[in-house]
Amino acid sequence: MARQRVGMVGLGIMGSAMAANLVRGGFEVIGYDPLPACRARHRKNGGAVAKSAAEVARSSEIIITSLPSAKVLATVAAEIAGVKNARHIVVETSTLPIPVKEAARKVLAKSKATLLDCPLSGTGAQARTKDLVVYASGPRVAIRQCLRVLDGFSRGHYDLGRFGNGSKMKFAANLLVAIHNVSAAEAVILARKSGLNAALAVKVLGDGAGSSRMLQVRGPMMAKRAYKDATMKVEVWQKDMGIIADFVRSLKSPAPLFMASRAIYDAAMRSGLAKADTAAVCAVLEARKK
Repeated sequence: MARQRVGMVGLGIMGSAMAANLVRGGFEVIGYDPLPACRARHRKNGGAVAKSAAEVARSSEIIITSLPSAKVLATVAAEIAGVKNARHIVVETSTLPIPVKEAARKVLAKSKATLLDCPLSGTGAQARTKDLVVYASGPRVAIRQCLRVLDGFSRGHYDLGRFGNGSKMKFAANLLVAIHNVSAAEAVILARKSGLNAALAVKVLGDGAGSSRMLQVRGPMMAKRAYKDATMKVEVWQKDMGIIADFVRSLKSPAPLFMASRAIYDAAMRSGLAKADTAAVCAVLEARKK
């Protein structure tokens, strides 16, 4: 039986991990990224490399996109839409404002392609182990056609209904991530200052009522004070924080804890930690005199 072919546009931390899991799951994955290092990593992981998003579209009916900005999504959507007789399903996994995704959806619809809004819950480290949850939204028929592909890189997925609901759920999820990451840092610092072994504290706290996925995923990095191997860079997270803040303000929804935690990430940027993992908020708090 021939392997199902899947396209992947965007082979960064998340995209490369998803592509690698799909390859391991028996899919033929043709991918594109403008960065040579990302393309080389994809080839090393067993994937085929395309020269453009358009080439991916000419080779695959289902395309996954994992992109860094609204501008890039607009460019990629236009490239895919420019392929003749394009009736693709594009599984858009990036965290971007809903109007940006809606604009891309309209561009693709002109060429009979369907865009699904499918942001992900999970870090780059979780993506490597298929520990992702997909918040899918858009036409139900198209989502059903992609279920086998979604199963190839995630541990679960939810059909959340109309287009855009996936992003709404992601904004709520990332609001919690922002807060839980900072609260994990506070707990690790408190344990360390009290004389407890930080690594042991992360293990024990992770087995208690106060645990969170952020404590489990980023707590070990905080205990080691090791933030260079980023699964989510602070500078990338700043983009997500801005999108969530705008969404919260547009709904006049109370979010005092989120807004307070945002200041810690801003301080991380000012401290030269833009390329570090977001676990580096622990270093920001430890550097405070009071």
